[in-house]
Amino acid sequence: MVFINQKKNLNFGENNSPEISLNSNLKRWFSRNIGFWKSNRTYFLNEKQRAYTLSMNINIQALENKSEWESHYKFTWYPEKKYKFFEENPHYKEKGEMQAFLKGHQLVRENFYLSNVEGISNIKQVDEHEMIFESSYEDWHILEHTRLVDSDNYRFRVIYSWNKNKLKIVENHHEIKIIK
Repeated sequence: MVFINQKKNLNFGENNSPEISLNSNLKRWFSRNIGFWKSNRTYFLNEKQRAYTLSMNINIQALENKSEWESHYKFTWYPEKKYKFFEENPHYKEKGEMQAFLKGHQLVRENFYLSNVEGISNIKQVDEHEMIFESSYEDWHILEHTRLVDSDNYRFRVIYSWNKNKLKIVENHHEIKIIK
């Protein structure tokens, strides 16, 4: 029996390193998300047995890179109008900013949406249009699917959030790119 790559050498040449390939795929995918988005959202809150619908504005910017292998981004968000949702659910941030950078197959975040804790989201690439982000911080475990659609003019995001191993929040976001 002949085994392929018996030495388990993952570097088949300097330009074919899996890390370089993955990093460039992620950088390309993130660059496709840069712009100003209108985010139409539905939140299903398990503890209240209630659904909320609201529109948010999201701006995703590329920042100057500190290293050629790291891509830095800034995410800002704010509501389209005033919603009772934020009064009734004060742990949600009505507006805010987060900076993050890619390092290998991870997104290193300055803070998370439901907390000011910094941390890491592991990234899995489904195909050239979809990424899955998995994060754990404090008592939260978050699974987020983000798919680019129709030449990157739309994004569809589904986010599942567990708190202390109980599913608490399910979110559907349909996002339209307003400005590239």
